[in-house]
Amino acid sequence: MAANHARAITHMLMAVGFLSVLDVLLKLLTAHYPALQVSTLRGLASIPFLLAPLIVRGRLGTLKIRRWELHLIRGALAVAMMLGFTYAIRGTSLSNVYTLYMVAPLLVTVLSVLALKEQVTAGGWIAVSVGLMGAVCVLRPSSNGLPMVAALAALGSAACYAVNYVLARFMAATETPESMVFWFLALLALGCGLMAAPGWQPIARSDWALIFGLGLSGAIGQFLIVKAFVLAPASVVAPFDYTALLWGAMFDWLIWSARAPIATFVGAALIVASGLYIMLRAHRTGQGVTDNVPTALPADPPL
Repeated sequence: MAANHARAITHMLMAVGFLSVLDVLLKLLTAHYPALQVSTLRGLASIPFLLAPLIVRGRLGTLKIRRWELHLIRGALAVAMMLGFTYAIRGTSLSNVYTLYMVAPLLVTVLSVLALKEQVTAGGWIAVSVGLMGAVCVLRPSSNGLPMVAALAALGSAACYAVNYVLARFMAATETPESMVFWFLALLALGCGLMAAPGWQPIARSDWALIFGLGLSGAIGQFLIVKAFVLAPASVVAPFDYTALLWGAMFDWLIWSARAPIATFVGAALIVASGLYIMLRAHRTGQGVTDNVPTALPADPPL
């Protein structure tokens, strides 16, 4: 058991690293292409890596849809989520966006009460409040704070992620994980592609390597996440999502020579502490299963 947990944690740490690389590639592309076009490329680049193993294993039947209306809602949320994320990373650092995105598990907690009628203790509500205070620290509402458009885009994207996560939990009763991921990506590419078409810019030859990297890093990251959750309960591996903050700070420094201010670290500490408390409480009350412990990886389509 301990060996499986250690392997699961290793897989999760590697997954976060690969998905952070994906976000670096997204940020590099947003410097040259509109957010709608980058979001379209994000969806298209991942589809071949998802379809290939299904074709080889003869499992295309797992893509069958039973609830079209729910997939369409989820697709609309995917478009809003990716647009918000790409706008955010173009306007501010990865570490800022990651920190704000970590409020997603807190939003899932609130939505679970409203939509799924789950119970949350007083301590849980306190944790949510502390986490939101951490978000305010990161936002730094002053002339020296984050660009407001980028901050609102990140928070809006995190909110769409949270709604998508809760919807995915509801859909799990009738839809396969493969169908949810595939149609999430397909509808993301279709929706953003239709809106991006009038202003589509030719892709430079040198940027095709970045686009290939989007699909490859996303596919590897997704595979490692699935392996991690197979090897150990979500309560064991989900907290390691927060290592994305370290990756974001490192890439900001290495590539863009940007260093996060103290307020970002303070806010991140509050958000991480509140998120870990909620995960721990879920585990202690017997709810520490995969679909009840939200993760907040920005590039990871919620299953």
